Amino acid sequence: MDIQIQWGLILPVVILQLILALIGLISLAKAEPESVRGPKWVWVIIILFGNIIGSIVYFAVGRRERG
Repeated sequence: MDIQIQWGLILPVVILQLILALIGLISLAKAEPESVRGPKWVWVIIILFGNIIGSIVYFAVGRRERG
């Protein structure tokens, strides 16, 4: 049984995941502790292990609005 990996389909998703995680981690590192909902270390785990969804959740829920 020979399984062919279709890198043309997988590679863009992997690149998107890495870019979102990197941008999320940089944003989190630059954020003041009071501008993040919850502890930063929890968001690091969510961003790294939540794959694409973890980064999106951080940007949608984890950051507080500037006032």
